[in-house]
Amino acid sequence: MIVSNFSESIKFVGVDDREIDLFEGQYKVPDGVSYNSYVIFDEKIAVTDSVDAHKVSEWLTNVENALQGKTPDYLIVHHLEPDHAGGFLEFIKKYPDATIAASAKALAFIPQFVKLPEGTKTLTLKDGDTLSLGKHSLKFIAAPMVHWPEVLLSYDESEKILFSADAFGTFGLSSKLGEDWVSEARRYYINIVGKYGLQVQGVLKKLAGIEVKTICPLHGPVLTDNLSFYIDKYNTWSSYAPETQGVFVAYAGVYGHTAEAAKRLAESLREKGVDVTIMDLARTYSSETVAQAFRYSHLAVCATTLDAGLFPAAEKFLTHIKAKNYCNRKVGIVENGTWAPMAAKKMHEILDTLKNVTFCETTVTLKSALDETSAAKLEELAVEFAKDLGKA
Repeated sequence: MIVSNFSESIKFVGVDDREIDLFEGQYKVPDGVSYNSYVIFDEKIAVTDSVDAHKVSEWLTNVENALQGKTPDYLIVHHLEPDHAGGFLEFIKKYPDATIAASAKALAFIPQFVKLPEGTKTLTLKDGDTLSLGKHSLKFIAAPMVHWPEVLLSYDESEKILFSADAFGTFGLSSKLGEDWVSEARRYYINIVGKYGLQVQGVLKKLAGIEVKTICPLHGPVLTDNLSFYIDKYNTWSSYAPETQGVFVAYAGVYGHTAEAAKRLAESLREKGVDVTIMDLARTYSSETVAQAFRYSHLAVCATTLDAGLFPAAEKFLTHIKAKNYCNRKVGIVENGTWAPMAAKKMHEILDTLKNVTFCETTVTLKSALDETSAAKLEELAVEFAKDLGKA
């Protein structure tokens, strides 16, 4: 069935995937994910993008129901990642006269994923190209590395609609828009696109002079109201600016002593009026902890020494934020070790190379459990954070 018609001439024919457990093989999606596809009706008919392979049958049924016997002229490829390209072969088999319109890189990559029938028609698109469908005219905007090198966005000049590829996408379903948008969009952006903030900034500059009334991403809900809010969030995330002035306290340990120190630090910060979120790195989705690290202006990492190194959950967390270009933040360190504390040293080895990451003067070392000395240092760290945030 057709999920929705948000325009007289444009229909949504994507599908919601409630069966998936891991997106891209690593990100947990308890609410599922959507694969969005659209049909534009005009003198020429264009279908935009496809869906993941295991949802192709449902997608083709949606497309067929939308077309009502008409034949599509184009399959427009904004992004070639398999969750949006799983149906190319079946689509061309069903509509052999359709032309696949994509960037040169996308057309070069397609044979690496699927062998299209001989004679399949293609159209190469580049930045600034326009494809006229009749009243609707699509202007293409190159968006390399947002988050693959072949990505194109397109702008429908007649209805002022931006087909934004993975930009402005979220985890979750196509129908879910509300309070969850920010948290799921942040988690999606930081983990999927986050490394390429410079490229996202470049695309936002291209879009700055364009009037957009609707944003159609490849994941999550269509955005139609208060678009400046969503664009502002993307500007913040892609410029690596803190979204929230406060401290994200992330901890990982063995027997609960490191957790106790982290909770004590969080409590002291709250008493001083500091905005705090605290998470156990071993028990929270890594995609969520990474998103929170980028959300906050300050980070406190509390971790245990293990095998003369860093507790694995903490090491994974720090390595992940480093890979996503963590920068422009201040970090405080709390380490634990019974006979040879090494956690602080290992944390510095990961974080010292990052751009514009500074460290609190106070480093807290626990020798197994909190005592009067380490508790006093923990309070000293809380005061330093609070002062830096103008709360003391």
